[in-house]
Amino acid sequence: MGATLRDHGFSLDIRRLDLPPAAGGSTIPVDYDDVEGVLSLGGEQNIGDPHPWLDDESAYLRGAHEREIPVIGICLGAQLVAHGLGGSVGPMQNPEVGFHTVSINTTGQVDPLLAGIAWDSPQFCSHGFEIKRLPAGATLLASSRSCEIQCFRAGLRTFAVQYHPECDRAMIDRFCSGCSLMRRAGLTQGDIAEQADRHGEMFARLADRLCLNLVTLLFPGSRR
Repeated sequence: MGATLRDHGFSLDIRRLDLPPAAGGSTIPVDYDDVEGVLSLGGEQNIGDPHPWLDDESAYLRGAHEREIPVIGICLGAQLVAHGLGGSVGPMQNPEVGFHTVSINTTGQVDPLLAGIAWDSPQFCSHGFEIKRLPAGATLLASSRSCEIQCFRAGLRTFAVQYHPECDRAMIDRFCSGCSLMRRAGLTQGDIAEQADRHGEMFARLADRLCLNLVTLLFPGSRR
């Protein structure tokens, strides 16, 4: 996603809210001046954990959404978007880890943000919480067998996915190194590697297409 944004003339301001300043951490922007869009990524944290920045980030995402600034949420980021806009998030009975088939519904099949994406595709997942209820006015676009809300959009420029289209193979390997969710799901790192070998080409191709769709359709071209 970062590479696609840079290719289209945007610069990146990367903020690590989960780290202290001494370890390279940073804070949420104080306003929306010169903010062309907000991308909220994943993390080990969950909604309800005692980290003050979770609520602060959720509020910032809500403010961007209200200003019709492009907002993209991925995994924890998607949950923060849903939470900030009035939806609900909670623990799953069993975590969803590894490659799972995500199916685009009939609404998603005609949504331009998902143009060129296979209606059934393998997507890399790693989460123990899920969005239980969408915010009012949000539209469900895709689901998997074990997680109903895999993809949704809200308003004009807010889009969120529970899976991880931003990952390349090296990132997937790092995700699974010592992952407690993977063990809870009864999988080994070798199992995930085998899945990545089998599904990696299609996963990467569709991830590239999704990134291109998001940057070209959510971000106003006149602001570049």
